[in-house]
Amino acid sequence: MAGIAEVAARAGVSKATASRALSGTGYVSDATRERVRRAADDLGYVPSAGAVSLATGRTQTIGVVMPYVNRWFFAEVLEGIQRSLLERGLDLTLYDAKPGTEGRARIFDDFLARKRFDGLIAVGLEPVNQELERLTRIGRPIVSVVGDGEETSVVAVDDDYAARRATEHLIGLGHRDIAFVGGAPESHWAHVDQQRLAGYQRAMNDAGLADRVRHVHSPVTMPGGYAASVDLLGDARRRPSAIVGVCDEVAIGTIIAARRLGISVPSALSVVGIDDHEFADMFALTTLQQVPREQGTAAVELLLAEIADPPRARTRLRIPSRLIVRNSTAPMDGIDPGAPLL
Repeated sequence: MAGIAEVAARAGVSKATASRALSGTGYVSDATRERVRRAADDLGYVPSAGAVSLATGRTQTIGVVMPYVNRWFFAEVLEGIQRSLLERGLDLTLYDAKPGTEGRARIFDDFLARKRFDGLIAVGLEPVNQELERLTRIGRPIVSVVGDGEETSVVAVDDDYAARRATEHLIGLGHRDIAFVGGAPESHWAHVDQQRLAGYQRAMNDAGLADRVRHVHSPVTMPGGYAASVDLLGDARRRPSAIVGVCDEVAIGTIIAARRLGISVPSALSVVGIDDHEFADMFALTTLQQVPREQGTAAVELLLAEIADPPRARTRLRIPSRLIVRNSTAPMDGIDPGAPLL
């Protein structure tokens, strides 16, 4: 079986450069990395995990901790992380830290403390019970995907901008009675909810509609959005002409509620979400798009850079979101509050 020396000779580089190219540690140009990988493939080279660890002092493993693995956002982020790590020949250790479970406590008290990884990506962890602070004590570089604290570097969309842009879209269509649905102080996503609520409020204030601001609390789920919207839309005297959902799941729940109440979307009610969830197109939902896979990829790149060269200051990378206009919004001019479901 070929060794690293043969790979280096085939690629025309030093053994140290070949090692960096295959381990993903240290700087190697893209062209050189590709040349080394081709040489390794041609020779059938398979690096020994133990040898790589001894040579570099690293495990060649990245830890990922997230509260859910079966929800759309987290699954997409994980896909982006895994794809990026596979491209670099790195391993992934996944910790499924469901909120409120004994397993979550064990992950933070035991498994993470073993430090069987070179760095950690924390996805959607709220700074509850000082969990992020506890993570920083393990002495490994950490990057958060979604976050609002100063404990780690962060990759996230600009939630304030997304909600403000969604609200401005409705205002531009002539809507004035616009409600914000979703989120509650006890939500696991409290800081995201608050950022999006703030963006909605800022857009309403800037448009001179501060007295029309209305926030309806709900769990950040389709059933939660449905239940809150049934109550909101069921009162014809106070029914808004448009709704901004804190996320697409809540917005889709709102559309389902409207349909069951016989309220036509968009001819009697306009609805905007945030995320571009996998079901958004199915419901023709206008939304502010975020791409979770890109956030996962960006988190890997940022973490590996911090592993190679620990920064003096934390990095906050905000990824812009894009307005995707579908058929859940329409100009206010043609609104008929009594319009039947089409």
